[in-house]
Amino acid sequence: MKDFMGNYSLFLAKALTIALTVSVVLAIGVAILESDNDSSAGYISVKKLNDRYEAITLEMKKHLLSADEYEKAAAVADAAKEAAEGEKAGRKRVFVLSFSGDLAASAVAGLREEISAVLGVATPEDEVIVRLESGGGMVHSYGLAASQLQRIRDRNIPLTIAVDKIAASGGYMMACVGDRLVAAPFAIIGSVGVIFSTPNFHRFLQKHDIDYEQITAGEYKRTLTLFGQITEKGRDKTIAQVQAVHDLFKQFIAAHRKSVDMEKVATGEFWYASQALNLKLVDELMTSDDLLRARSRTADLYEVTWQPNQTLSQQLSASVRLMVSDLFMGLWQLAAESRYQ
Repeated sequence: MKDFMGNYSLFLAKALTIALTVSVVLAIGVAILESDNDSSAGYISVKKLNDRYEAITLEMKKHLLSADEYEKAAAVADAAKEAAEGEKAGRKRVFVLSFSGDLAASAVAGLREEISAVLGVATPEDEVIVRLESGGGMVHSYGLAASQLQRIRDRNIPLTIAVDKIAASGGYMMACVGDRLVAAPFAIIGSVGVIFSTPNFHRFLQKHDIDYEQITAGEYKRTLTLFGQITEKGRDKTIAQVQAVHDLFKQFIAAHRKSVDMEKVATGEFWYASQALNLKLVDELMTSDDLLRARSRTADLYEVTWQPNQTLSQQLSASVRLMVSDLFMGLWQLAAESRYQ
């Protein structure tokens, strides 16, 4: 078994090397061909979720009911749809957006386009639901993402945030902007804290007689760096800066969730939503699926998504990232399973 795993690991490593080599060559060629193209534009995609839910329900009934019962159910569904169309002028609209955040909150590029599109048609009688998943990241990036959500609040349009897995640190900074925050019971919530960390190679360079020169103008232009000598003054300044950011974070949350006891929640800890409910960090325990299904009974739901135009090189890059991810996951899965053999 060990020989098999060793050979399989070697095979995956070779496959990864070949894949990377081929992808680099192709990427260079495609980049040359597309060097004059503008890939910055995109378009807004709008899908009515009510239609999707109705189609799923009918498909289930098709397999569970007799032919006569199914025909009756389909007729009832058609009649209900026609009635809803007739009431469309006075029917509430719910716009559904999604945000999945990385460390740089790079999804804000699409979020800002989606919000701009929604604000062009939405009224205070409508609602925006944002399905949010993020463990946080860079302060300025998540500050911008939260500001994009604030645009909805500033128009007096009800904003509901739904969290199924995680809204922590910068992710929670976004989530607290909502008028209402719902989360699945085991979603990770909170982590109201700030972290700064960096390795320092100054002593390593000294040990090998390597000089590192850094010239700055401004007393605190650089405090803690990778290669410079760490000083007490620089460390103290960095601590003060981190604390200042934490204070801003707490002020932001306090402004949006006035009932929260900041002394209890601003410790950097995280909680599961069932615990966070008692701390008033969330308003209700519910999955985004149940929330949307409930809204679909009384409103028209529109899923709004920004679709950036991708060049061939960008599509190739995405495919390569997926392939590399699958290879690494294969190795990880093999290693995990080997522990139980």
